[in-house]
Amino acid sequence: MPGISVIVPVYQAEKFLPACVESVTNQTFSDWELLLVDDGCTDRSPAICDRFAAADSRIRALHQPKNAGVSEARNRGLREARGEFIAFLDADDAFEPQTLEILWNLRQRAGADSAACAHRNLFPNGNTSVELVLPAGVYDHEGILEGIVYPLLGDRLSQPIFNGFIWRYLFSAQILREAGITFEGAYLEDDIFLMEYFCNARKLAVTEEPLYRYLLNPASATHRYMRDFQQVFARFMERKAALAKKYGLESARPQWREYSNWAGLLIAVGNEYAKGNPKTPAQKQRAVEALCASPEMAEAIRAVAPTGMSRNKQLVAKLVRNRHFFLLTQLYRLKNRI
Repeated sequence: MPGISVIVPVYQAEKFLPACVESVTNQTFSDWELLLVDDGCTDRSPAICDRFAAADSRIRALHQPKNAGVSEARNRGLREARGEFIAFLDADDAFEPQTLEILWNLRQRAGADSAACAHRNLFPNGNTSVELVLPAGVYDHEGILEGIVYPLLGDRLSQPIFNGFIWRYLFSAQILREAGITFEGAYLEDDIFLMEYFCNARKLAVTEEPLYRYLLNPASATHRYMRDFQQVFARFMERKAALAKKYGLESARPQWREYSNWAGLLIAVGNEYAKGNPKTPAQKQRAVEALCASPEMAEAIRAVAPTGMSRNKQLVAKLVRNRHFFLLTQLYRLKNRI
């Protein structure tokens, strides 16, 4: 049984995959296994996975014949993992050389079931920034709820927003198995996974060291038009509501639903006006109007006046609340041209 299983979902990643894998093989901590889950790739990624697996017995290449999405790839990795703890790594990202050693020792010294680190954002223009999970320290269950679960539940508007990145953590495989925690969907799946896991975790050790290199890739799924975003978001809200009820979270954030719907609405508006949407400007505007008139979004608009957001989001929210949809459409048309 290895100490840590590192799970990497792989899809059309031939450009980044060698550096990603080498960031694991170069770890100062050696008690790991690496699961490369080829999710129906049609580029050279499957061959690269097999080459690394042949060179190191700690690496396994798992091939799925058809592309099933990142959640199914990660679930396959969870089913196959033999490690006591689980770490996730995306194929276009990388660990720092001491990532696993620091997280392992941090958790062990604190007697914690989980560990977390900061990460370094790598922007296409060469700039970088560091983003923390929480201030360094050891958090008990109540501290975990306040620092991670409640922000993921409802604090989705004011800056800085707590991001649900799963690759900043070392997870207990036992907790994941006993609670039956898996992934679902291709968007916002990290948030639900983290919420449920940290409703079950008891102690978390955190470092402010940026141990993960996160490439902000303009070609990733989060930057493309999603035709089915509204259905995806509706399912996300169903799952979040089920978790809130199961773990008794609603009393801590009574308006979590309205704040979450506002956050989803702002994402949906940006998605509707994305360059990849083939609709005409008039069709996009009608779609946004219909979305704002839906019962759950209309209630969020009525009940909550968002504050503390970025200037652009604050402007969009103001236009939506005042029903200036034509002006909103023209502003997005200008933004897309620029």
